[in-house]
Amino acid sequence: MANSLYNKIVIPAAPVKTESVPQAYRGFSTISTVSEGYALYDLELIKQDLLNNFHVRRGERLMNPTFGTVIWDLLFEPMTESLKENIITNVNEIINMDPRLVAKDVIVTTYESGIQIEAILTYLPYNISEAMQLRFDQSNGLMST
Repeated sequence: MANSLYNKIVIPAAPVKTESVPQAYRGFSTISTVSEGYALYDLELIKQDLLNNFHVRRGERLMNPTFGTVIWDLLFEPMTESLKENIITNVNEIINMDPRLVAKDVIVTTYESGIQIEAILTYLPYNISEAMQLRFDQSNGLMST
């Protein structure tokens, strides 16, 4: 009888501890479709912070007149070389203002109804690079890919 009782005893295996990578950056967004709820972490938060800066016209933010971009004011201007240089300078300032990002190869082009910005972003904490494309459209606002 003691022998049959021994066979019925089940000892559960110890839970396996998995190391999780701590999330360095935490924030929220009420417009992001990336996650359920409003929480954003790490890369997605950095991207949303950058997009927030490009959605705002320079001078619109209360108590911070240098926040935002000048591109909204230049949509209907003829694209000259000096205007392209001003836009590239503004894009570099915005991206490099965030210590988590570095911009490389910023290219400004026009298309039928707006201005397109292309840049290579490097996320410094993660050493990840990716292409960013923003379209400032005269009728549709900002579109990012």
